[in-house]
Amino acid sequence: MDMVKNKRARSTQRVKRPASKSSHAAPKLTITYATLSTTLSDPRTLARFDRAYQQVYASLGKDYPMLINGEDRTSTEQFEKRSPINTQLLVGRFQKGTRQDARDAIAAAQAAFPVWSATPYRQRVALLRKVSRLLDQRLIDIAAWMSLEVGKSRAEAIGDVKETADLISFYCDQMEANQGFVREMAPEGTSRTQSVMKPYGVWAVVSPFNFPTALSGGPMGGALVAGNTVVLKPASDSPMSTWHLAQCFRDAGLPPGVVSYITGPGNTVGDELATNPDVAGLTFTGSYDVGYKIYKQFSQNYARPCITELGGKNPVLVSDRADLNCAAEGVVRAAFGLSGQKCSAASRVYVHRAVKERFVALLKQKTEALTVGDPTQRGVFMGPVINAAAYEKFRQVVEQARRDGAQIVTGGRTLTEGELAKGYYCAPTLVDRLPRDHPFFRDELFLPFLVIGDYDDLYDALHEANANSYALTAGFYSQDRAEIQTFLDHIEAGVVYVNREKGATTGAWPGVQPFGGWKASSSTARGGGGLYYVQQYMREQSQTLV
Repeated sequence: MDMVKNKRARSTQRVKRPASKSSHAAPKLTITYATLSTTLSDPRTLARFDRAYQQVYASLGKDYPMLINGEDRTSTEQFEKRSPINTQLLVGRFQKGTRQDARDAIAAAQAAFPVWSATPYRQRVALLRKVSRLLDQRLIDIAAWMSLEVGKSRAEAIGDVKETADLISFYCDQMEANQGFVREMAPEGTSRTQSVMKPYGVWAVVSPFNFPTALSGGPMGGALVAGNTVVLKPASDSPMSTWHLAQCFRDAGLPPGVVSYITGPGNTVGDELATNPDVAGLTFTGSYDVGYKIYKQFSQNYARPCITELGGKNPVLVSDRADLNCAAEGVVRAAFGLSGQKCSAASRVYVHRAVKERFVALLKQKTEALTVGDPTQRGVFMGPVINAAAYEKFRQVVEQARRDGAQIVTGGRTLTEGELAKGYYCAPTLVDRLPRDHPFFRDELFLPFLVIGDYDDLYDALHEANANSYALTAGFYSQDRAEIQTFLDHIEAGVVYVNREKGATTGAWPGVQPFGGWKASSSTARGGGGLYYVQQYMREQSQTLV
C-alpha cells in the first residue's frame, strides 16, 4: 500500500505552508448526485477545470508539512510523490513521518478528546457541515490535483471530492435524525432508563490511494460527528489530495488536535497506529493481506473496534435474456474506470453460452472505443495505473494468462506511444478461455484486466460467483423477473446492481447505495453512506436513573 519509490533524505528546518490558490471567489459550482454527470459536460465546468490544471502545473514540486495538534510539522526526511501520468512531474515533497510523530499525533488527539466529545452534537454537526461546504467550494481545485496525483479522469476526480462532501453531510444528517443517538427505553418501575451512544476516543483512519478523499473524509466524518478525535494516515501514493482534505478540516475551525494528518511508511507510522494502546478504534481501507494483519494486530489486551474494507473480486452475470448492449456498457464502465483500481471494479463476468459470442463482440467493441491517455485532458476515460509496481504486475499477469492458454480478446499490452511512454499506461484487457478455477477468477488484481467465463444454468453461475472469499459488489443483467429474484435471493455480496448501464458493479453514492461488503471484504458489513455506519464509531451505555 505504501510503496514510495522516490524517497529523498533531507534535513529541513522548516517547511512553509503553501499558500492556498483555491478559486474561492469564483461563482459557486452546485453539483448534486442527480446532476453530477450533466455538470461535468457543462462548458463552464470544463473551463474551470482547465484553469485549475494551469494552477496545479504552476504549483508543482513544493514541500508539504504534516498537521499535528493544529500545527504544521516537518521531518528530517521527505519522500517525493510523482505523477503516474508523467513521472517527470514532481507533485510535491512530503514528510516521512516517524513513530514519534505518530505518537505525538495520538497524544494530541487524546488530549483533545474530552472537550470534543463533550461538545454538543449539534455544534459538531455545524463544524462538519462547514467542512462539507469547503469541499464543495474547492471541488474543482482538489479534483485537479487528484487527477495529476492518482491518474483519475476529470469525472472520477470530481466524483471523489463531491462524494466526500456528501458523505460528511449524510453522517451529519444521521446524527440529527437520531438526536445524537440518545433514546428513552422502557422504565423500570419509577426509574428512568435510556440508551446513550458515546464515542470511543482516538480513532485512526488509514486510507488508500484510489479514493483518496472519499475513503479518508468519509470515515473521518463518521468518527468526528460521533465525538471521536482522528489521526489520518493516507497512502503514500496520494498525500496531496489528503493534504487538501486536511486543510478543509483545519479551515473549518475544528479545535487543535481533533484532526491530525501524518504521512509516512506503513511499517512505521501505520504500525504505530495499529499497535498504540491509546488508539481506541481504527478504520482501514486497502488490500486484504495488509488489512487482515492490522485487524488481528489491533486487538491486543482486549478487542478494539476495527472497521475494514478489504477489496473484492466482483462478478457480473449476463443472462441470455439480457439487453446485451446495456450489459456490455455497464461491464466496460465498471471494469475499466480508474484502470480497474477500484475495490468495486468488475473483474470477472459469467455470460450465458447462448449469447456469449455476441456479448464478447460487444465488450471488445466498447473496450476498444475507450479513450486511454492523460486523464487531465477532456474526454479521456482511462488514465494510468498508480505506480511502477502496478505497471509491472500488469505485464506479469498478461504473460501468465498467455502461458496458461488464455485468449487475449483485446488489450494485453502496455502503452508506450508518444507521451504515454512517460507514465504507467496499460491497455484495457479482456481475457477469455481460462478455466473457471484459474487464480485470475479468484484473486483481486486491481488492474484493467477482465476475465470472461460462461455458464448454462443460472444456479451454476451463482455458485461460481459466490465461490470466493470476497463478497463486495455484484451485477446481473436479465429482463426476466424470476431470474432477477433468483439472483437477489442467492447472491452473496454487500452491494448488488441489476441492469445498471452506467456501472455493473461500481458507483455507490451516500444516501443512495450503502457501500460495504460481506465475508473477507469487510469486518463489519455496515456500508459507508448507509443508515448503520455512524453507530460503528460509538459504544452503547445503558443508563438507569432512580
